[in-house]
This record gives sequence, C-alpha cells and structure tokens, in this order.
Amino acid sequence: MARTKNGDPKKINNGANVGYEAELWQMADALRGSMDAAEYKHVVLGLIFLKYISDAFEEQHAKLEAEKSQGADTEDPDEYRALNIFWVPPEARWSHLKAQAKQPTIGQLVDDAMSGIERDNVSLKGVLPKDYARPALDKQRLGQLIDLISNIRVGDAESRSKDVLGRIYEYFLSQFASAEGKKGGEFYTPRSVVKLLVEMIEPYNGRVYDPCCGSSGMFVQSIEFIHAHKSGNGNGGKVKSDISIYGQESNYTTWRLAKMNLALRGIDGQIGHGDTFHNDRHPDLKADFILANPPFNISDWGGDRIALPGQLFYSTQIPACLWFLTRDKKNHKYRDRRGEVLFIDARKLGVMADRTHRELTDDEITRIAQTYHAWRGSPSTSSPSTGEDRDGGEYRDVAGFCKSATLDDIRKHGHVLTPGRYVGAEAQEDDGEPFEEKMQRLTATLREQQAAATKLDAAIAANLKGLGYGG
Repeated sequence: MARTKNGDPKKINNGANVGYEAELWQMADALRGSMDAAEYKHVVLGLIFLKYISDAFEEQHAKLEAEKSQGADTEDPDEYRALNIFWVPPEARWSHLKAQAKQPTIGQLVDDAMSGIERDNVSLKGVLPKDYARPALDKQRLGQLIDLISNIRVGDAESRSKDVLGRIYEYFLSQFASAEGKKGGEFYTPRSVVKLLVEMIEPYNGRVYDPCCGSSGMFVQSIEFIHAHKSGNGNGGKVKSDISIYGQESNYTTWRLAKMNLALRGIDGQIGHGDTFHNDRHPDLKADFILANPPFNISDWGGDRIALPGQLFYSTQIPACLWFLTRDKKNHKYRDRRGEVLFIDARKLGVMADRTHRELTDDEITRIAQTYHAWRGSPSTSSPSTGEDRDGGEYRDVAGFCKSATLDDIRKHGHVLTPGRYVGAEAQEDDGEPFEEKMQRLTATLREQQAAATKLDAAIAANLKGLGYGG
C-alpha cells in the first residue's frame, strides 16, 4: 500500500492496494518465461474468463442436480441462460480441462473449449482467444497456469458479489500495461484517471459512449459509480444502472478484451470493432456522455481543463490534461456558466503506486470533483469510495489549484490553455522570520557550502595527482 511522507497508509483503492491479486500475478508472471507480455496477456486473461463462466455454470449445475426430482434438467441450456449464466458445453468445463492439464494435447483442448463456448453463446462469437495449441506456447507451463487458476473461485455467487474476477482481471490488465510500457496505454487507462472522469461527469442515466474504448474500463467504472452512489446524489435511491453503453475499438485483440471485460461483469454493451474515424459503427448515436482517452482534436471548445501529474499514464511519463466539454452551459440544470472556463492544476497530487507510476487517491479525486461540482453549481458531490453525499459548498478560487477564468482572461494569455498560467502559484505560509534576517542566514549558509565545496575540490585534485593524473 502506498504511504504518505510520514509513513501512514494513504488510501488509494484505485488499483494499487488489492488483495491476493498481486500474489496471483507474481505466480502467473513466473510462468510466462520468455513469452512477450503482449502475447501472454491473452493466454492468461482468456483462461481466467473461462474459469469464471465455468464456475458460474457449475454452481447452477449443482443446484439443478439437486432439483432433478422436481423436473430440473442439468443439460438444458435454457436453465442457465434464463439466469444470465453462459451455457458451457461438456468439453469446455473447467473440471475437464483441469483433469487434462498435464497432457501434451492441453493446448488443443483449451482451443476446443473456447470454440465450444463461442458456438453455444452468440454474444461471445469471435471474442475468445483460440490459439493455445500453437507450437510456440509451452504446454507444460500452460498446464501449470491452469493448475494455478484452478485454486481460485471467481465465478460462484459469493465471488461475483465481491467482483473477485473483475478485480483480478483489471489488476492483470494494469500489470500487463505496465510490462508493455507505452504500448500498454493503447488498451488500458489507469483506474484512478477513469474514476476521476466518471466522478466528474456523473453518468447516472442516459447513453454513454467511448469512441476508443480500449478494454472497456470507462464503462465498468460508470457502472461502479452508479452502485457506489445508489442512495443519493441525484440517483433517486435506485440501485439499477439506468445507462446504455456504446463503444468502439480499432484493435481487434483489444476489442476482445473489452467484450470479455463487460461479459464477466454482466454488462450489456454495444461495442463495435473498427476505426472510429474511418468506420464509425454508431453513426446515428446521440450520446448523453462521451468519455475518451486519448481525446480527439476539436476546432471549437468551451469547457474545463484539468492538469494531471506525470507518471499517471502508461503511454507517457509527462503530465497530461483532461478536458471536460459541454454543449450547453445554460441548460438550466446548473448555473449559467457561459463565458467561463474552470482550470484545475492537479500536478502536485497523487502518490507513487510503484517505482514508475503514480495514482490519485480517493480523497484527491473527491477534492477535484467537488471543486468542479461547486463551480458549476451542483448541490452536492459524493465520496468515490463510500458514495456518501458531501455538501458541494460554494466555489472559490484557490491559488495554485483552481481558477475560474473568463474569456477575457484567456485572450490576455494568447489563448494558451495551460492551467498553471491561470491558477498561479500556491500561497506560501509565512514562517514569521523577517526577510532581512532570512537573507543573512541563507547567504551565510551559501558561503559555508561554497567553502566546503572548494576544500572538496582540492582534496579530489590531490587524490588524482597521487594516482598520476594530476595536471
């Protein structure tokens, strides 16, 4: 778990502080051998998905077995589909694969299992990986990976209620993204960034669209947002996720990850495959919310901009910006914000989740979202971790953090939209030491350091001379 400077745990809950997922990842990664991470992720995630649907199937199968005397049929696909459980044919059941894990034909058996599931479940057609029999895949390691995954329950009712597989799947996605470096950013947007986006726009109902959806993280977080806020903040106390999901992904293998990610959570979404610019799969869609990473170039704008710290994304180490745009700033839902733009500089926020990646904490996400909601005139905001309502409060500019700028302000800056230009410098706390005394003290310290540096240079020169390298 990430820690603050004073050593106390700092709550993140955005992907870094997971349960046994990290241990499971270490064991799975140890079986990777020399296989490239981009290739191995499909091997692992495909098996985890297969284990998930098999667990859910076997649990219902056991219930039907106990109800045979009442006319239940364990081999009737409709008995499962009626409960939104995928039908798993005999050759695809995990117990069958586990029993054959040590056989040299295990690769072909897994391929047959994937093909059987796609054949009997139309929504999964063309989604599952089916290249486990290829010679380059070490069958002994594949068998060991199956044994490893066999030890976790991911698809039974208890595990589904805790979203065990969802957590494992997302954690593995993040680790593969990290292992692939910049390429990882093509299919995975860090959880804390997605969480911030969703907390800002609050997609309680309507059509949500992501034109470059990657592995569908935006949609998953939108559903989680609604459940976290189910008791208030505009949701009317409804648990039901009253949103429709539309997306598109140009990379075929990433599109498959997206479909699996939604299917394992029971989320029904229309995810098209193809280049959004050249082959728009939703040309007639009128979306209520659009979430995208990376953002598209636009010729007209009017919204809010948030500068983020560096090391948040896998595709780049430099700081990035989030843009929030609205078609109508006088829509009567919030106050009239025409002619205004909110700038937030969050570059100093976040904690290091590991040596190279930073994450925003829940409290930081709440602070940013609360600032935005107060600025636009929202009555309240909520904690992303608990869903508890918090008073939106009255907006005010905070030096070094946020500034509500007018169009005249932006013109004076030559239309440069870097948040730091507008929020200014953070106010420094007065330490009570008079300026003259402080300058005398600092000057004296500088002279002492310069004298010490001169002595050190002389000592180094003498040592070099003793070694025969003196000038």
